Amino acid sequence: MTAYLSINNIEVIYDHVILVLKGVSLEVPKGKIVALLGANGAGKSTTLKAVSNLLRTERGEVTKGSIEFDGKRTDQLTTNDLVRMGVCQVMEGRHCFSHLTIEENLLTGAYTRKLSRAEIKAELERVYHYFPRLKTRRTSQAGYTSGGEQQMTAVGRALMAKPSMILLDEPSMGLAPQIVAEIFEIVKGLNTQEGVSFLLAEQNTNVALKYADYGYILESGRVVMDGEAASLASNEDVKEFYLGISSGERTSFRDVKSYRRRKRWLA
Repeated sequence: MTAYLSINNIEVIYDHVILVLKGVSLEVPKGKIVALLGANGAGKSTTLKAVSNLLRTERGEVTKGSIEFDGKRTDQLTTNDLVRMGVCQVMEGRHCFSHLTIEENLLTGAYTRKLSRAEIKAELERVYHYFPRLKTRRTSQAGYTSGGEQQMTAVGRALMAKPSMILLDEPSMGLAPQIVAEIFEIVKGLNTQEGVSFLLAEQNTNVALKYADYGYILESGRVVMDGEAASLASNEDVKEFYLGISSGERTSFRDVKSYRRRKRWLA
């Protein structure tokens, strides 16, 4: 299947000295959900920011490799250009304008589109179809809503830009399991009903693999494993080291280090 988003052997350096990503390559086919998995500090958020060209705001840069979206190089484009092309990022940490209402937050997502008042109303209703909870809270100040509602607002705001691909960074962070399941169900609905492609960075490997089509596991800035989501979920190494499930005796710390060394040799 042809890649919609293609990341080709990129390296990312911060402050001209700190090497964060080391030859990362991955693909997101059109209309699929791809999970980028790994522990905190593995390089997941950096990968997303490399795609959306937000690294420069943090003194980072892609020094090797290339990134293409829909067959076009993206490295010289601004974030606004990418939004107009159909790529939106939902940042880690549920970034909302806390002093604005939920509906005002959603409206900011349509700033790149020249819509009539009737079209804006239709777009809002489309978002509320997926996030009915936001409709009931639409006049509430975002800063006074729950973490789950803020995460829904952030995704809904991206949806107002009519994206064909959403880069979703740690959507489960700090949320109760029930809310996490609700948000991932909405992601799956957007994928199946609207054809939105997703690249999502997620520490919660279990829930991510349940909803994704394909997964890549990052460790120390490298891709150490990838495969179909169902295959990764049933892989014994993944179960042991990323899902916290072991079918046999608990592995000693020395075995864990040996396993990680072996992965580095294979990478």
